[in-house]
Amino acid sequence: MNQEIMKRTIALLFIIFFAGHIAVQSQDEIRLLVRGDDIGSFTAANHACIASCNQGIVRSLELMTPCAWFPEAVTLLNENPHIDVGVHITLTSEWTNCKWRPLTDAPSLTDDQGYFYPFIWPNRNQAGLSIQEAKWELREIEAEFRAQIELAKKLVKNVTHISTHMGCAEWNDDIRATLSALAKEYGLFWETTVPLSRFPRMNVTNTDPAEKRIAAFIEALGKLEPGNTYLFVEHPGYDTPEMQKVGHVGYEHVAQDRDGVTQIFTDRRVIDFIRQKGIRLVSYNDVNGK
Repeated sequence: MNQEIMKRTIALLFIIFFAGHIAVQSQDEIRLLVRGDDIGSFTAANHACIASCNQGIVRSLELMTPCAWFPEAVTLLNENPHIDVGVHITLTSEWTNCKWRPLTDAPSLTDDQGYFYPFIWPNRNQAGLSIQEAKWELREIEAEFRAQIELAKKLVKNVTHISTHMGCAEWNDDIRATLSALAKEYGLFWETTVPLSRFPRMNVTNTDPAEKRIAAFIEALGKLEPGNTYLFVEHPGYDTPEMQKVGHVGYEHVAQDRDGVTQIFTDRRVIDFIRQKGIRLVSYNDVNGK
């Protein structure tokens, strides 16, 4: 073996050893994707989402294009181009005092006032208010999905993926396939292609005090196991007069709940525990391997 071949062999062995070492490290790593939903829905949600990224543990934000506060969300996201952004595909308008319409002409997806239906699935207490009970048309759903994706990509710099509001694509195989095809067409990642581990269940409610919820979240973080990528999804907000008007039957304390979420995401004890446990915070862009 001449000297040149020996050098190449040694270099190759080093690369193989180093790659194997990295793989072992990766298997020992705990990864956590903390996702903040519904930026664009309300100004309180917009600013809480940004704070949850810049001052806290959120790494991906999900943008709702049909909502009234979408323009402000666009401005805030473009001022923070480090934030990973997803198109939060929306087909429902669930709140009593605030309603959203589609971006397209979609009569099969709306009620008699032109708003999205409140629900995807039939509600036994409010008959006739779900999209499943309507005579929806797949072509209108595809057109609406496409319009929401194109608007987000046109106006926001760092759109990398899609997600769904209230499971608006998961309830029907044809709709799921349609959104999957659109994700590929527009070069966006959809998490259904990569399984993520379920975050441990917490024994708290959304009306419990923030301190109790923070303690429960830290306890759950302590249960995360190496070699997994966990997903935790919640909705940051602030307890403001605007958010205090938001709600529907069965979910009346939205402002209190979402303010508590923001406190969890930005609490110093949570941040310190994540650092001490060696949990790596990741975005959808990281999960997608980019």
